[in-house]
Amino acid sequence: METPIGAIYTSNITPDTHYGIGNYSLSDFDRALRFGVASGHTLYPAMPYSAYSRITPDDVAALYAYFMKGVAPAKVSQRENEIPFPLSMRWPLTVWRWVFAPTPQPFTSDDQFLRRGQYLVEGLGHCGDCHTPRNAGLQVKSLTASDGPDFLSGAMIDGWHAPSLRHGDASTIGAWSVEDIARFLRTGSNKHGIAFASMNEVIANSTQFLTASDATAVAHFLKSLTDAKAAGAFVYDATTARALRNGDAGKPGAMLYLDNCAACHRPDGKGYEGVFPALAGNPVVNAAPADSVIRIVLEGMRTARTDSTPAQFTMPAFAQRLSDEDVAEIATFVRSSWGNKAPAVDAATVAHLRRQ
Repeated sequence: METPIGAIYTSNITPDTHYGIGNYSLSDFDRALRFGVASGHTLYPAMPYSAYSRITPDDVAALYAYFMKGVAPAKVSQRENEIPFPLSMRWPLTVWRWVFAPTPQPFTSDDQFLRRGQYLVEGLGHCGDCHTPRNAGLQVKSLTASDGPDFLSGAMIDGWHAPSLRHGDASTIGAWSVEDIARFLRTGSNKHGIAFASMNEVIANSTQFLTASDATAVAHFLKSLTDAKAAGAFVYDATTARALRNGDAGKPGAMLYLDNCAACHRPDGKGYEGVFPALAGNPVVNAAPADSVIRIVLEGMRTARTDSTPAQFTMPAFAQRLSDEDVAEIATFVRSSWGNKAPAVDAATVAHLRRQ
């Protein structure tokens, strides 16, 4: 994982007794998982122990049993982290943990279904670690829904923008129904969009295995979160679609869109559900930071592979075909068409991301 202090590599958590956690007691496992302490030192907060502090003792015990009995040991050593001195010193992490990591606490809600969704989102799913912005100390601004409106309001992670999961305008998943959210979690797509980048790993390795009840509980909880800063719900505008169907490509970026994008995403911007995502009302397209849209055009993308959707669809990379100005025009076109109202993109931003 690329972080502001350098690259952090995950450790071996198989039950191998030399390279992994095979010698951990349940207490050791719990201390690492919920308190961020292992082998006498504080873990980097890339390990989401602040969120895992919400996990119940019973679930900690179940996870421990799974790792020790259900996972094959692997004799693989951890790759050295690439963090320069003095940031590589561990003792400041102890201070960070004292200041920012919460102590385990139970959930309180009269709605059992809502409480289950909240537990999965705030705890086991640790959704806030990617979708909540961070302060200068690299701690998330809000750990839980009760901490304030920053929780799940969208953030940059590994050079991608993780969109807001709150109920708001077109830059959020506000237009998604409970069924839309549950389907996305279990398949990686719905009529509004398709998973990409690190969310593909989340879908393939985690959320596709949610029960229908748990996926619905997560969706139920997310729909309870509102975004006070949202400008209003997305409303589709057919003006661009009519112009393109009538051969009017006078809008900047329109011809580039027709030549490179319309075959899959269609002149109306609605795409083909489950195969090529809609661009109209897509929260990734409408996010204020255009990084994800630009990188997808430059680098391409591949859909997640799940047990229910084993076929993967690929969008080709256009970095070799399109100039910085071309990419900026296309991005600006899709971000200002069909009712989308996101800021324009300039060639300098594209050039910067191309160099990364």
